[in-house]
Amino acid sequence: MFPTIRMRRLRENPILRRMVEETSVEIEDFIYPLFIDENIKNKKEINSMPGIYRFPLEKLTDEIKELEELGIKAVLLFGIPSCKDEKASSAYDKNGIIQKAIKKIKNESNLLVMADLCMCEYTSHGHCGIISGGKILNDNTLEIYQKIALSYAESGVDVIAPSGMMDGQVKAIREILDKNGYEYLPIMAYSAKYSSSLYSPFREAADSAPKFGDRKTYQMNYSNAREAMREIELDILEGADIIMVKPAMFYLDIIRMARDNFKLPIAAYNVSGEYSMVKSASMSGYLDEISVVREILTSIKRAGADIIITYHAKDYAKWRKEGII
Repeated sequence: MFPTIRMRRLRENPILRRMVEETSVEIEDFIYPLFIDENIKNKKEINSMPGIYRFPLEKLTDEIKELEELGIKAVLLFGIPSCKDEKASSAYDKNGIIQKAIKKIKNESNLLVMADLCMCEYTSHGHCGIISGGKILNDNTLEIYQKIALSYAESGVDVIAPSGMMDGQVKAIREILDKNGYEYLPIMAYSAKYSSSLYSPFREAADSAPKFGDRKTYQMNYSNAREAMREIELDILEGADIIMVKPAMFYLDIIRMARDNFKLPIAAYNVSGEYSMVKSASMSGYLDEISVVREILTSIKRAGADIIITYHAKDYAKWRKEGII
């Protein structure tokens, strides 16, 4: 006769239970988003994202010091400029807000500095590219992306993260970087970025809502999974070093498909709407925030992500430091 199989044997003792955990979430897995605002003098909380702030450049020092003390190793920068126009010229200004922020953080810390590369925060119309006749011009937009990438590289950025979902964006950026001696500068591509309803709080945070229409002609249809694999494959062929799936919680199947199909490191963006839903529910007493955040981040790692971009990073790191988790 076969012995009695009891799966619970490994669950009875909490120490043993922890020892046989298959998935762990570490502080080193996180990238923390930072919003740098050229228009303010003091840090300003984002209404729809409790606990998340816009920072003026001059008040960044305390924040980056706290991140280092918590063990967070990497940040992803988003800029809110004082001047917007149709060609996003502030995005590639050598003295632009992100260019200054890169230099400041590199000078004052050992953080890995990543910079989101897009145009929506910098355009008067709020779209991610050059517009003509109400349409986004793909190839004209790539020329602007190249200018932004080169300005980030010259400012000392560690990783460039193109998020505009223009066809050929990774290839264009890789070419301009290589041409100018930045062949070892990595690209983290927003490869499978879906047109999601979960970005609304971010658009408040980054002042990047489109003034007309939507972004469905360039961001992906959330009904499609095979298309995401094509997007990822193309980015890899064009020279991406890290691939990203965005959002994360509703797209765990896409993360798993990417993990099963590709060998590159995978980042998942636990986006603003996902963060705000958890914060709102926990502040209302409907959920236990610590338990829910642990479960969410573990599920993202379990699905196959190596890196998690998350607004929960500071809270998670504080809980870990305090011995709560």
